[in-house]
Amino acid sequence: MAAPATSAAAANVMLAIHEKKTVAVEIYRPLRQYIAYTYSEREAQNLEDDLESVKQMRANLERPSDTPDVRRDLLQSYYKALCVMESRFPISPDKDHINTITFIWYDAFKPKHKASQQNIHLEKAAVLFNLGAVHSQVALSADRSSGSGRVQASHSFMASAGAFAFLRDNASMKASIGQSTTLDISVECAGMLERLMLAQAQECVFEKVIAEGKSAGLCAKIARQVALYYEEAFAALNAAPLNQHFDRTWISHVQVKAAQLYAEACYRYGLEMHEKEEIAEEIARLKNGISTLADAKKSMKGVAPQLVDAVTRLETNLNRNLEIATKENDRVYLMRVPAANTLPPLQAASLVKSTPMNDILDASKEKMFSSLVPDNSAKALSRYTEMVDDVIRTQAEKLQQGSEITRVKLKEMDLPDSILALEGNFTLPRDLKEDVEAVQISGGPSGLEVELQQLRDLRRVNQELLVQTEELLQQEAREDAQFRSQFGTRWTRPQSSTLTKNLQDRLSRFAGNLKQAADSDARIERSVKDHSALMSILDRRPIESAFPTLARPIMSLDANEDAIVGALKQSLRQLESLGAHRAGLEDMLKEMKRKDDILPKLMTSTGSYEDLFKKEISKYDSICEEIAQNIEAQEQLLLQIQAQNDEFSAVFNLEDYKASREKTYKQIAAAITKYREIKDNINEGLKFYVTLQDAITNIKQQCSDFVMTRNIQCREMIEDVQRQLAGLSFQDGKSGSGYNSNYPSVGQQYPTQRNQQQPDPQVPSYPSRPQTPYYQTMEQPPVAAGYAHPRPPYTSPQQPVQLPYHIPAAANPYPPQQPQQQQQPVEYGQPAYPGWRGPYYNAHPQQPGAHPPPPYTIPGPYPPPHQSGYYKPQ
Repeated sequence: MAAPATSAAAANVMLAIHEKKTVAVEIYRPLRQYIAYTYSEREAQNLEDDLESVKQMRANLERPSDTPDVRRDLLQSYYKALCVMESRFPISPDKDHINTITFIWYDAFKPKHKASQQNIHLEKAAVLFNLGAVHSQVALSADRSSGSGRVQASHSFMASAGAFAFLRDNASMKASIGQSTTLDISVECAGMLERLMLAQAQECVFEKVIAEGKSAGLCAKIARQVALYYEEAFAALNAAPLNQHFDRTWISHVQVKAAQLYAEACYRYGLEMHEKEEIAEEIARLKNGISTLADAKKSMKGVAPQLVDAVTRLETNLNRNLEIATKENDRVYLMRVPAANTLPPLQAASLVKSTPMNDILDASKEKMFSSLVPDNSAKALSRYTEMVDDVIRTQAEKLQQGSEITRVKLKEMDLPDSILALEGNFTLPRDLKEDVEAVQISGGPSGLEVELQQLRDLRRVNQELLVQTEELLQQEAREDAQFRSQFGTRWTRPQSSTLTKNLQDRLSRFAGNLKQAADSDARIERSVKDHSALMSILDRRPIESAFPTLARPIMSLDANEDAIVGALKQSLRQLESLGAHRAGLEDMLKEMKRKDDILPKLMTSTGSYEDLFKKEISKYDSICEEIAQNIEAQEQLLLQIQAQNDEFSAVFNLEDYKASREKTYKQIAAAITKYREIKDNINEGLKFYVTLQDAITNIKQQCSDFVMTRNIQCREMIEDVQRQLAGLSFQDGKSGSGYNSNYPSVGQQYPTQRNQQQPDPQVPSYPSRPQTPYYQTMEQPPVAAGYAHPRPPYTSPQQPVQLPYHIPAAANPYPPQQPQQQQQPVEYGQPAYPGWRGPYYNAHPQQPGAHPPPPYTIPGPYPPPHQSGYYKPQ
């Protein structure tokens, strides 16, 4: 079912507000005379341009012959000028003020009524009213047959609503204080006009969505909001004091508009229901709209003919759609039509709001009459500000002192902790709780066994590496001794024991370090076992479960425990309320100071500044009295809480509970201290073993190089001895076979071919000399036939190097390792146990700026372990 082209939106009738009328006022001469008398003639001459501007604006205001746009700009400029004048010129009947200016304005709706006041408030209120009226005229003059015209009209109506809202909030009350006033600038009328203008702004939006062919559901929501705005305006028009002030045609127009737009919402919503085949609700909504229009038609006397025609067309459309829906329901759907009072309210969507006028009418940047701020007024303002600051500071100190007294008193009485403990909500002190959480995150006492196992595994790995290294040297020494026995004096190379003395010494020191470290490990394990009961409290989760509970007494004579606890809790709640009240009082003081601007009063005052100060500072007396009452009430309440807490402590044996709680505190603190001590010792052990493993692996590599070199020398010497014994040249591969059977095999893991010939199977096979030996660090001359004793690189004296790990002697339980000379990094070693990846084992290359990796390959003797601290040998 499509909406017909002839809709109520096609011929909308809207209202514009007429401006208030005024009479001519002589404003130039009184202002100039005041400036010349109060300040100086020179000042009056300097401000001549400003005075002429005010005079011209007032004259233009009296002749409403300009276009609406020009009129709007004039009213805004004149209002800002009035705000500037208000702070500098005291216009009142007072003989010392400007008492020759009388503003006269007529009621916009009852022109026979007029207001006459000798103050600037009536003038400002009238200007704001006219500003709202002009905006409504601009809106009504827009061409709403186009989309841009409808948007312009809606914005102008919103600006009109903003002007009337600004009038209501800022000027209506002040203007109504005078003996003579008119109803059109009252708070009630300004509020009604704001709702009327918003209704017409929303109606422009409704026209726009209808023209754009938006969905029926959206149109229904917008129309419903239009009706709501009209209903609010109608309610204000029917209430005192406006019900006897407006012409009946106004009230009828707004009433019919409200009914029309509500029926429009029902009509559009019915279209949506028809599309969804919810015929029963469509029928109910259409009937509701028809009923609303029927009631409104009873009050259409005096309403514009266009509006009557729009209502008639809408009623026809509603009846036609109702007939169609009823037939479809009777023939097809057979749905039960709900009663009107069972239908949910139609949804509304507001797409308009009053335009804020604060920025538009802000006069703070106006330069007019800016020089009329005398020095004495500025100095007086400074003195008054100091007085206010002194009051604020004194009262703030009282409030802070009251809060501090409360905190200290409650701490002394152990409140509210004791109440929380009774309810099972006890919490640890913050610093102790943070320490416990840190321990639990790191694994807690239950995780120490895992780290102890890491120590054992690392110690085992180091021990195995040490044994493997020693076996390498022992195997080489046995082979050397065997060949020396075979060849006698012909075996001229140095004995192994001579060359490996330095390596053996270092291995012995490593063995001693491992033994002493094993003793340290044993002491750590004993410490874990001895203190496991103490540290077990740290594994409690939550830790609060380890604390004693404040229980009710086993026997009670009068069973008044609940009453005692209840009274104490009530007093604590009252104390908390007093504290919140103090915080609010402090905020009130700051807000009062922020809003306390007496400059206009200082500039208009003709009496003593001290009298004005006394009067103005008295504004703070009430809040100061309230602060004093709060402090006094707190003192009384603290005395009451003290008595109640004494009774509570006696009934619940609070002293024993406190003693037990303090004991638990100390136990937790001691457990944390012991845990950290053991944890640190274990970490030192892990670092020691990882560093030692690297050092042993390094010396193992050196021993392997030494053995390889000795094997190469052994092979060459065997060949030379065989040539001497056989008397044959080096090229005769068949000589010496009678001697080979007596030589044991050495270095079989390095087989090579020599001159592409297969060696005699009876001659032991040894690796050939590499082009550049692994251990050779500089070029050397060939070895002579007599096999002079080469000085291997590992026999050179070693210089001790400072360890990169800086560990204090008293805190290091393990013997420190001597750093090694830097070489190319070598991947060696094995995990402490399968799958272990400790933070110190086979670490990834460090980034720049991190600590340097340990210099594992610098040979040197390892000094004996420290003889101090926890790991001092027994």
